[in-house]
Amino acid sequence: MSTVQAPIGSGFSRASTTVDVIKGVDLVGKVAIITGGYSGLGLETARTLASAGARIIVPARDVERASKAIAAAGGGMEVQPMDLTDPGSIDNFARDFVETGLPLHILINNAGIMALPELKRDAQGNELQFATNHLGHFRLTLRLRPALMRAGGARVVSVSSAGHRFSPVVFDDINFERRDYDPFKAYGQSKTANILFAVGLDRRGKDDGIRAFALHPGGIAGTNLGAHVGLEVLKKTGFVDENDRPVVDLARDLKSVPQGAATHVWCAVSPQLDGKGGVFCADSDIAPILPEGGSRDLTEDRANRGTGVQAYAVDKDAAEELWRKSEEITNTFVQNRS
Repeated sequence: MSTVQAPIGSGFSRASTTVDVIKGVDLVGKVAIITGGYSGLGLETARTLASAGARIIVPARDVERASKAIAAAGGGMEVQPMDLTDPGSIDNFARDFVETGLPLHILINNAGIMALPELKRDAQGNELQFATNHLGHFRLTLRLRPALMRAGGARVVSVSSAGHRFSPVVFDDINFERRDYDPFKAYGQSKTANILFAVGLDRRGKDDGIRAFALHPGGIAGTNLGAHVGLEVLKKTGFVDENDRPVVDLARDLKSVPQGAATHVWCAVSPQLDGKGGVFCADSDIAPILPEGGSRDLTEDRANRGTGVQAYAVDKDAAEELWRKSEEITNTFVQNRS
């Protein structure tokens, strides 16, 4: 049976941190791959899982930069080359990992870009936010499927956002070829795709012990995700104060990095999610479905933006349509047992 998209009363909250949710969890002998695991929420997640004994592998386009960042944070993680916008690079990384014979217990699709001010495309012609945030991770996950199956119980965590409320996936014009480009609609579409991907992957993977989750971490200014938004917009929306410092205000879903990464870790390791999957999570719990209507504006409804998911983002028919579209675009399909 599918997991119900409703809170389970986890006992955690917006205030919970990675230290809180990892308490009592033993990951010795487990292997995790975390995209974007060298900065911001990804680095906090990687450090937390490593602290519980997991072996952490971080794929990165700029290996030197990632290695320096991880070394500065205390080291203990492996960096390997991979570019989410380059299909060949993804294939090489995944092939090399699968050929090691290692199981993959945790895959966290964390890397992402947000609100590019101008329309940009990857080398295949796909809108860059959709390509990076969804298509690259779709390809990576399917290529790593043999290793996920090998684990005998694996979780795939896709980092979405309350920003999925900006737009559903517009299937008849994903790449903004017939409509005006809007940075936040493009971002929202990619974040909705992250959630739908978890729905579709969980349906296909649960019989093989692969469960999938998507999540909203909260509003966190202390990361690189908002690099294209601009400081003035961050100030206007209350993410940073007059001294350019990140704001933590839990009443408005504005979190510290350890609070923001808590849901990453909870989705990846919590025994409370055993036997569950295909759901959207926030504040280290399964989130409710939002009622129809409501504001989708970045500057409004701050107190409730992280507490629920739009129905269109967990719609099973939309998840199937996204899966078919993603297979067609990437020419990537579920691999056989290995």
